[in-house]
Amino acid sequence: MYKEGKIRVLALGLIRDSNNRTFVSEGYDPVKKDKFYRAMGGGVEFGETSKQALQREFQEEIQAEITNIRYLTCLENIFTFQGKSAHEIIQLFECDFVHPKFYQQETIPFNEGEREKTALWIDIGTFKSGTLRLVPELFVDYL
Repeated sequence: MYKEGKIRVLALGLIRDSNNRTFVSEGYDPVKKDKFYRAMGGGVEFGETSKQALQREFQEEIQAEITNIRYLTCLENIFTFQGKSAHEIIQLFECDFVHPKFYQQETIPFNEGEREKTALWIDIGTFKSGTLRLVPELFVDYL
């Protein structure tokens, strides 16, 4: 989670399928009453590389192995979540699922700490058109 006055380092994985969809998790800010989406992944822990963190997060959250991991870019994101300022540095990777079953599941429920969340496939066009909100906003440029 975010600690006030601290920058959080994240590793996120951009996964696309042959139907022009991307795999994301759904989020909600109860203060803003705002639904948003972001790529799967999570925080980099001390002593691990961003790539290792990405692999660990996919394994922990949805028990998935990823492959063909390719570094794309670094994004900086300063925002407000649940009424508090947050700052993150995102190491963005493009990758694929090892097991084909993940491309066939429309939604995958998972827990992040005590929060119940959902990962799902969403048409890339809905993000590019602004119909649905992908965060950080610069992420859309890499779809």
